[in-house]
Amino acid sequence: MPRVAIITDSASDLSPEDAASHEVTVVPLMVTFGSTEFRTGVDISAERFWEMMTAPSAPFPRTAACSPGDFQSAFQAAFDGGADEIVCITVGGKLSATLKSAQIARDAMPDRPIHVVDGDSASYCFGIRVLLAADLARSGASAAEILAEVERRKPDSRFYVVLETLEYLKRGGRISGAKAAIGGILSVKPIITIEDGLVETADQPRTRGKARERLFELLTARPIERAVVLHGQAPDIEAFADELAARAGIARSSVTIRLIGPAIGPHVGPGAYGAVVLRRS
Repeated sequence: MPRVAIITDSASDLSPEDAASHEVTVVPLMVTFGSTEFRTGVDISAERFWEMMTAPSAPFPRTAACSPGDFQSAFQAAFDGGADEIVCITVGGKLSATLKSAQIARDAMPDRPIHVVDGDSASYCFGIRVLLAADLARSGASAAEILAEVERRKPDSRFYVVLETLEYLKRGGRISGAKAAIGGILSVKPIITIEDGLVETADQPRTRGKARERLFELLTARPIERAVVLHGQAPDIEAFADELAARAGIARSSVTIRLIGPAIGPHVGPGAYGAVVLRRS
C-alpha cells in the first residue's frame, strides 16, 4: 500500500477495476429497492442496478449516505495495512451527507492524520480526481502535495449528461411534476452539470440531435487530456465515445466508458449519457 492511502465512496462511480488498479478503497453508499437494501459496489453492481431499475413495476430506488462506522473501518484498515496518512475524497457535501459521515469518522480518530476532502461533485467528476490522487500517492507524493494538486486540478474536471426524460428527476424530488410534464410536451432533452456542488441545467435542447451536438460543444469547449463517457444503458455509446475522441483530438484510448452507478442513476434515469472530461491545465 502507498504511504498515503486514498479512500473515496461509491458515488464516485469508480469501476472495481479502476479502484483495484489504483489501490483505492471505496466505501459503499446504500441503495434500497422497496424493502431490500444493498451496499453499492458490494451487494449490487452497476449492471445489476440497471437491471433492477428498468424491470417492469420496479420500485423507485432510494439512496442513503455511507455511515461514519463504515468510514472508520476503512480508515483503520488502511492504517493497519501500513499507510502513514489518509486522503479521503467524498461526493459533494451539498449532494449527500456522506461528507459529514467521513468527517465524524475522522474526528473519532483524532490522533491519526486523516484528510477529508469535499469532492464538490458526483460520479466520475470527482472520481477522476480520486484517480489523480491515487497516481500521486503511488508515485510517493506526500498528503500535502496530493491535496494541493487535487485542489489545483478541481476546475479542470467538467461533467455534462443528457437526460432522456425528466421523469426521474421528478421522482427523486429534484423538479416538480408540472415542470416534468411541460418538458415532456416540449420534448426537452436537458443537459445537466454540477456547479458549486449542486446539480444545474447547462442547456435545454428540444431534440435528441440538438442535445447530442450541444453536448459535444460543451465537452470540447477547451482542450482535454482524457474523458470518461458515462451512461445509463444508453444505445450507441461506443459511437459516442469514438466521436468524442475525434472531436477532442485525443486518442481513443484516452476515453473510457463506464456505467452510471446507483448513487446518481435514480436521478438521471435510463438512457442518460454524457461524459466527464479532464481539461488540460
